[in-house]
Amino acid sequence: MSVPSLLLEICAGSVTSCLAAQEGGASRVEFCDNLLEGGTTPSYGAIASAREKLRIQLNVIIRPRSGDFLYSDVEFEVMERDIVACKKLGVDGVVIGLLTADGDIDVVRTKALVELATPLPVTFHRAFDVARDPFKALEEVIKAGCNRLLTSGQEASAPEGAALISRLREAAGERLVVMPGAGVRLNNIARLVAETGCIEFHTSGRTPFASGMRYRNERVKMGGPGQDEYAIVETSADLVKQIIAEMNGGLDDARRIG
Repeated sequence: MSVPSLLLEICAGSVTSCLAAQEGGASRVEFCDNLLEGGTTPSYGAIASAREKLRIQLNVIIRPRSGDFLYSDVEFEVMERDIVACKKLGVDGVVIGLLTADGDIDVVRTKALVELATPLPVTFHRAFDVARDPFKALEEVIKAGCNRLLTSGQEASAPEGAALISRLREAAGERLVVMPGAGVRLNNIARLVAETGCIEFHTSGRTPFASGMRYRNERVKMGGPGQDEYAIVETSADLVKQIIAEMNGGLDDARRIG
């Protein structure tokens, strides 16, 4: 059995994390802002900086806000403008996800964004995981012209959704790449390689780094409850290297079995 090589995509929440992903050996970055809210579109300046500094592929999420994936006309216009800006900046791909009020893929609007993004490849993100029928949604994502699907298998994490991810991969065949994401970690990625048969995987590889602030006013909090504002969570190059090693170890096991 011929087993293809594997690819690791890092979900990066800053230019610093983008560079750590590159240093760690990742093949591609999905660049987002506000990771604690599921990811929104980064600023123009951040995208421009990342593009100038990265040699690896740079995909950018096109998501105007957190919350659901049912967008108003104004929000859709923002998404269109962000795609145009990303094309001008020379990114390698965009990441989108739009649903109807009934929980289906918004094929009309998704297709419009895919056409606007051309010739850039388009990933449909985890909006898929809250669609009502995964196999109907898969066909709709393909019909809209997307090249890749990021999914946790409609569970809280990809390890929990591994069985469905495998079935989605089989159903998609060569028409679309199915990429597991959410809860992909150093301690489970080798098993996900074996259980899903996928060749691309998505993780953040993040760890907290201590703030350099010496003076700290503990009376004032800017973030959410329980958030440590003096710990900066970024992608770790060393952790990315370890994840890639484990991922390829899973591939070596698959080759021996084959």
